[in-house]
Amino acid sequence: MARPLVLARERSIELGEGLGALVPGGSLTRGTVLRVAGSGATSVTFTLASAVTAVGEWAAVVELDGTLGALAAAEAGVVLEQFAVVRRVPPARWATVVAALLEGMSFVAAEVPRGVSLGDARRLIARARERETVLVVHEKVARWPAEAALTFRAMGGAWGDLAADGRLTDRALRVEVEGRGVAARVISGELARAV
Repeated sequence: MARPLVLARERSIELGEGLGALVPGGSLTRGTVLRVAGSGATSVTFTLASAVTAVGEWAAVVELDGTLGALAAAEAGVVLEQFAVVRRVPPARWATVVAALLEGMSFVAAEVPRGVSLGDARRLIARARERETVLVVHEKVARWPAEAALTFRAMGGAWGDLAADGRLTDRALRVEVEGRGVAARVISGELARAV
């Protein structure tokens, strides 16, 4: 059965200024896997999710320890009405939960637990490609055992001044992006407003 022609611009989601300048074409390509790691990886993940929810599509995050906050997501620009968080998924069920989310979401970010097999990783890559979902694997606890189109390495940066209510809200975050093909060389930049 032939599939209808889909133009490249329809297979991508435009990123904003910060990360858009670091990614080839300035956009996320549907059906790809991205890795995020380092101090500030959650800010990078929220920034990517904000691009997806800004165009009215659904994003989900699978976290292992139940610490992600809605306020931080909203401050990064995520539209909370288009954003789901799945908390405390047991490692033995992780691949099943991520696969189910890939069926109905445009963007799935998941903290990688210890013990993810190469076979499970490859099945998730195939499912993301088939469903044209962006899968972001967050290497907070363990490494992703398979390939990824792009790797985002976040390096903590300087915090800004205190807000009126005594909170630190601004952080300059250094990000390096590398990948395969046109993204083979490392590009680095700064996210001016990271939380």
